[in-house]
Amino acid sequence: MKAKQPETRSPTPDRSLQALADPRSPIPNTSMLSYRSRKALESIALPIAALLVSLILFGIFCAFAGANPFGVYASIWKAAFGKWSTFQNSLIRAAPLMLCALCTALPARLGLVIIGNEGALVVGGLAAIAIGLPLSASLPAGMVQIGMAIAGLVAGGLWIAIAGALRHYRAVNETISSLLLNYVAIALLNHLVGGPMKDPSSLNKPSTFPLPEAVMLGSIPGTRVHWGLLYGLIACVIAYFLMQRTTFGFAARTAGGNIRAARIAGLPVGKLTVIVCFLAGSCAGLAGMVEVAAVQGAANESLNVGYGYGGILVAFVARHNPLAAAIVSVLVGGILASGGILQRSHNLPDATVLVFQGLVFLVILFSESLYGRFEFFKEKPAMVAPPEPPTSPGQESIVVS
Repeated sequence: MKAKQPETRSPTPDRSLQALADPRSPIPNTSMLSYRSRKALESIALPIAALLVSLILFGIFCAFAGANPFGVYASIWKAAFGKWSTFQNSLIRAAPLMLCALCTALPARLGLVIIGNEGALVVGGLAAIAIGLPLSASLPAGMVQIGMAIAGLVAGGLWIAIAGALRHYRAVNETISSLLLNYVAIALLNHLVGGPMKDPSSLNKPSTFPLPEAVMLGSIPGTRVHWGLLYGLIACVIAYFLMQRTTFGFAARTAGGNIRAARIAGLPVGKLTVIVCFLAGSCAGLAGMVEVAAVQGAANESLNVGYGYGGILVAFVARHNPLAAAIVSVLVGGILASGGILQRSHNLPDATVLVFQGLVFLVILFSESLYGRFEFFKEKPAMVAPPEPPTSPGQESIVVS
């Protein structure tokens, strides 16, 4: 007769945990959405919610101003997107907004807050007209346009690179330095168009000599939209692939995520900072060239029209994503295009659209503090039972004959 001793084994893990870990169990071990999907949904849902809140606040403002909020929204839609002729006005304004948005979006990947878009646009426009006028006398139109584009790119890039260099090598806050550079650029514009570069025939509105019609950027066939829109779209696509699909972009994002770890890994943080700021400023400088060569025809105070500040709003609404910035630019361009109709139809000041922009910007900034606060968008850790430990010596089953 054989007697079997009771087994002495390690405690068995909780069967409920094993049920959770078993994929055949009716209780799932993971959530319906992956963590990546939840983060993507959060990056879309919060900006949309912020825009809705901005619409409500702007409606309250319009009501206090004596206008019907729903009528105001209907007028904005009609003036911006109601028909093809008005939609083209939105696209014309979207072109410089795309390029100026990149001036803020690219340095944001490094953790920098650059708001010198307006200054880079102004110096880019000045450089473009300074090169375009003498070249137009001896070179074909295509070569002149290329020269103007290069001049705008370089001038705008160097302007923002100053803020990047001050940030890295002298620890000067890049937000303050880039903001102050705006005022320097505007003062330089006023000095040059009112003095050394002034066209004597521009009496009421000081301006430089106009560009010849032959070297102006034309319109896309069949539309009133100039080719600057294509420049903006191409720049957004290139910026996206540069920052998301190249080793340079990975290095920049690494430095922005943890600068100490980037230095330990041997990344040239200073060089990355200056290069990214140069690329950012060159986009805004190209926007200045587009305004000079496609819209104004000369450099004057109209360069300082606010596209640079609008680009900051676009960058934050788009969460510093270059592709999303192209879409948001069209929306903001539509808002800017509706200023006249609000004045004519609702007796509201033309600057009402700037109030709308300010409300959107404030609410978007507030929404930045809400990321990661909602449980639905947080990662749901899976409950997996630990593996059963192996049998230790002295705990095996013993069979006694």
